[in-house]
Amino acid sequence: MNGAAGGPWLMLTPSGVLHAFSRREPDPERRALQALLAAPQAQDAAAWRTRCAGVDAEALLETAGRQHWVQVLHRPQPGPEVRLDDFAQHVIAPLSGERRAVLASESGFSLGHAGMSQEEADALSAAAADFSDYAARQARRGWNGAGCCVSFLSDPHLLLPDWSFVPFWVEGAGYWLAIGGEPLLNNLAMVELAWSIRLAGNRFAAPIA
Repeated sequence: MNGAAGGPWLMLTPSGVLHAFSRREPDPERRALQALLAAPQAQDAAAWRTRCAGVDAEALLETAGRQHWVQVLHRPQPGPEVRLDDFAQHVIAPLSGERRAVLASESGFSLGHAGMSQEEADALSAAAADFSDYAARQARRGWNGAGCCVSFLSDPHLLLPDWSFVPFWVEGAGYWLAIGGEPLLNNLAMVELAWSIRLAGNRFAAPIA
């Protein structure tokens, strides 16, 4: 099912990606939203509804439109071409106001970085793994708040972070974005990132030690 033929076509917005991929075990509504990135091109509404098992697709679409999680396209949109060599430069870097960012696995491997040395990227990836472990411990204690985004600021007015860490999960695999300076998450690069990982599959898996 390619989802490209009928129109109108549906696509997640950056905020829709952050919502849909925010849980290790997504609920049925989040799983249905994730399905919008399951094909190598944007899906039309009819094709997407067939992927919404157990969900009232019309009610979800109404909510998603109200929350600005989904946008309607009037022409088909192809998926990103996943070229790992320049992935960091063209997809990860635009998410940072300083164009300094790392994509890390939740186990602490640097999967791509921009605007820094490999050594700094490895250090930030290790920090992301520590945050992942911390969030899991707090969840076992009954508090899920630690599993959200976290920022570190040197400015005592707490206006602009030095670094922000943003977790998300694709097909059960955990990832962290470490973003230098101002996070620019309301950016189509966020959609391209999640879509690329979804399409690339195990090419983004962490190496086996």
